[in-house]
Amino acid sequence: MATKVYETVELELLDGRTITVKPLNLKNLREVMREWSKASDGKTEDEFLDILITCTSIAFRQFAPDLAESKEELEESVDLQTMYKILEVSADIKLNDPNLVATAQELAGRI
Repeated sequence: MATKVYETVELELLDGRTITVKPLNLKNLREVMREWSKASDGKTEDEFLDILITCTSIAFRQFAPDLAESKEELEESVDLQTMYKILEVSADIKLNDPNLVATAQELAGRI
């Protein structure tokens, strides 16, 4: 019997659709990481949100290819917390990490 070494999560999207999220294959993970590396370049919240949406869209190529094709449909199907969970499970990007939030707030206070 095979041993599963990864987490699988079922998420309900805002449109009522349910998707199963698991870690990305390496091809998609590389693409997400290339896009994620641009996150520090984002000057505004809107630019950062666009990067999150692009990363989520890349992940959806594996989970829900039809949503990956349409940015508008994707934006209507997910909220911020759902995107965070998708990126956490699929690419190990933890945006809700309390340590990360505290560090970001500390850095923002220095600017």
